[in-house]
Amino acid sequence: MSFAFDDFLSTTAAAQQAQPFQGLPKYHFVGGNIDEPTVPADALAEAVARVIREEGHAMGKYFMDSGPQGYLPLREEICAILDRRAGMNVPPEQVLVTTGSLQAMDLVNKALLNPGDVVLLEEANYMGAIKKLRALGVTPYPVALDEHGIRMDALEEALQTLANQGTKPKFIYTIPTIQNPTGSVLPEDRRRQMLALAKKYDVPIFEDDCYADLVFSGTRPPAIHALDDEDRVIYCGTFSKTIAPALRMGFLVAPWPLMGHILPLKTDAGSGALEQMALAEYLPGRFDAHVDALLPMLQEKADTLCAALDEHFGAAASYDRPVGGIYLWVTLPETVDTDRLYEAALKHGIEINQGSQWTVEGEKHRHRMRLCFGHAPLDTIREGVAKLADVCFEEFGLPTRSGNVARG
Repeated sequence: MSFAFDDFLSTTAAAQQAQPFQGLPKYHFVGGNIDEPTVPADALAEAVARVIREEGHAMGKYFMDSGPQGYLPLREEICAILDRRAGMNVPPEQVLVTTGSLQAMDLVNKALLNPGDVVLLEEANYMGAIKKLRALGVTPYPVALDEHGIRMDALEEALQTLANQGTKPKFIYTIPTIQNPTGSVLPEDRRRQMLALAKKYDVPIFEDDCYADLVFSGTRPPAIHALDDEDRVIYCGTFSKTIAPALRMGFLVAPWPLMGHILPLKTDAGSGALEQMALAEYLPGRFDAHVDALLPMLQEKADTLCAALDEHFGAAASYDRPVGGIYLWVTLPETVDTDRLYEAALKHGIEINQGSQWTVEGEKHRHRMRLCFGHAPLDTIREGVAKLADVCFEEFGLPTRSGNVARG
């Protein structure tokens, strides 16, 4: 008989429970996974071999003489990438290497939030961000979106409503470039308007730019951080969507003295040294070409997913065609409950993201779903969408079998 830990669990652990991993379903349309053949494994292997021979002994001490913010050559390369790709001019002293962008988010939340606080964010948003806020006892306050991203009239209305109530939000959390899950890109004029509103109502902005390198056209607006002249914007990014998710290499950009308050909260004694050294060795001269090679492949996958939806769901599925990223936000008729569809589809080896989990007011969006296309091969995308349409028909009578005609 095994010892029973139930009576010893903390309230946090007792409130949630994971199941043993059973493997991924065949038709896996969830998660920020990328196409496995695109991981530059050979080049990374060469980078590891070179750097560990030359600097491997430096791992005998914490931080390798670079300090607690991370391996200095990597921070310098991050600054160079942000300069040429996002228009940001930041010194390495403002960069903190994190174990993925999720750690960056946790650190910002710990540094700025208390139970009872309010954070403004897009009404449809990254599930992890919404859950993290609620777990801290923080209220996520939704702001309406359109096809171009967060609406500035809605943001101003939200800020003014809270001000009238005597409440100042702790920050505006936004995913402006390849918004998650809607895939929109916020135009530069709206970015400037957001900064003006943040100044007017005296609140900071937390800019999550994890997918910003994956705009299919290869061009993107400057980061909100790049337009900020008041050190009001905190910024996070990652190499998970361009190099490899399992590498767990992200970064946070924050001004001092805020960085000084964040650093003591990173209690893991530093992110993995070998990963940092390998990236610092690999990235210079290679990163831009690597990303450029990803974009047409992701465009083809997005087109394949859209074509499969048009063929098998017809007019029952509406969406904005992706301009980048690895996911598609799909709206189905309101008679479809994607929470129920999720459970039914999983029995057939198909996994989707339910709209209720990716929105602040989940009950209003149960007819929506997020489909990720970054990892699945083209044939798997086609087969999976066809099977998903069959499951949806069995559960809800939609899409109608006679109406599945591709749209022009």
